[in-house]
Amino acid sequence: MQTQLSPSVRATPAGRDAEPILRACVHCGFCTATCPTYQLLGDELDGPRGRIYLIKNLLEGEAATRATQVHLDRCLTCLNCETTCPSGVKYHHLLDIGRQHVEQAVARPLHERLLRWGLRTILPYPHRLRPLLWFAQRLRPLLPAVLRDKFPPRHRPVVSAALRPAVAAVAVAASSVQSRDESRDKSRVECSLGAYQPRQSCRLRQVIVLDNCVEPLLTPATVVALERILAALDIQVMRASGAGCCGAIAAHLAAPEQAKLQIRRNIDAWWPLVEAGAEAILVSASGCGAAVKDYGWWLRDDPDYAARAAHIVSLAQDPSEYFSAEELVPLVASQSKRLAFHPPCTLQHGQQLPGQVEHLLREAGFELLPVQNSHSCCGSAGTYSILHSTLANQLRDDKLQTLEVTDPALIVTANVGCQTHLQTATARPVVHWLELFDPDG
Repeated sequence: MQTQLSPSVRATPAGRDAEPILRACVHCGFCTATCPTYQLLGDELDGPRGRIYLIKNLLEGEAATRATQVHLDRCLTCLNCETTCPSGVKYHHLLDIGRQHVEQAVARPLHERLLRWGLRTILPYPHRLRPLLWFAQRLRPLLPAVLRDKFPPRHRPVVSAALRPAVAAVAVAASSVQSRDESRDKSRVECSLGAYQPRQSCRLRQVIVLDNCVEPLLTPATVVALERILAALDIQVMRASGAGCCGAIAAHLAAPEQAKLQIRRNIDAWWPLVEAGAEAILVSASGCGAAVKDYGWWLRDDPDYAARAAHIVSLAQDPSEYFSAEELVPLVASQSKRLAFHPPCTLQHGQQLPGQVEHLLREAGFELLPVQNSHSCCGSAGTYSILHSTLANQLRDDKLQTLEVTDPALIVTANVGCQTHLQTATARPVVHWLELFDPDG
């Protein structure tokens, strides 16, 4: 795509980053075939190609308008388009640049400013969200439907009953756990006696686990499952003091300075542990994982953090790429439960990890049922389901129809946002895949 960025933009870091992205686009239109908002609305400006033209016009000097802001806001950032694009256009980076440009140029209506401010100042901070959630759960029957759906009930559907195997299988599982523990204890003794050669094979595995902001409050079973899996595999969790939200909420709401502040805070908190030997940074929510793996881009022009951010990116891993099937399968009894798996956009498109979780589930004996259009978005997309509830609920209902048509025992996913969003419209349990490998679940 030919560009003629205005001189004032071309000289800025945003202009220097945007120009090669724009030039990579050949406006073929393949992206529109997989864009959820284009499929729903049928408007070229609500598809990636149209939004790229809008951003190009802005950076070439055209005045930003409220209409431009609305079209950019409607993007889910699902990155379906990046997976589809034959030219490798980094659309989400261009979108961030465009959104920041418009945010500075166009004043939002007061109610939007207040809502977005509230999301940025409450959601990333558990100590602020916890009391709000406490009150909302108790007042849930009195809330309007649009708000009631956003707060999970006080007692989540118990998945253990749906997963509980027969008594014989439980006995097998208990025997397996006992054998695993005995083997691990034997290995520790052999290590202490120097029986292993080379000695490095006895090195204690250590990982950092991201302290997600909303996951421990909305889906605590995921956090517990990951901790139990790590304990069962004798992998030590290194605790980082001062770490917190990954920065994704602020980034998606066009608040780059807040996002960068949170990113730098996490790097500062993790760095001593990285230097102490952490072999990975595990992120159980795929949305947060995609954000952490983008730290290098967010701090690319920061002379004090760019190199460390790039190293953090090299350590960040989704649990599905860190754990092997050989490690996880012995943790659970043989299963034959029928599951429908929803791969979050942030896992399959953002982190480019299609099929990872599905492989682990199949290796454990779960039956994965076919799901039509598994590449499509469920409509959660971080704060999107709050800011654009009508579109988000349309996508959710379409997704649930494809997930439930085969009558699975459970719906399984890999992200807290997808899990809670889907659960608002189905009585069928929606769980994080880590819960299925919880050795004590």
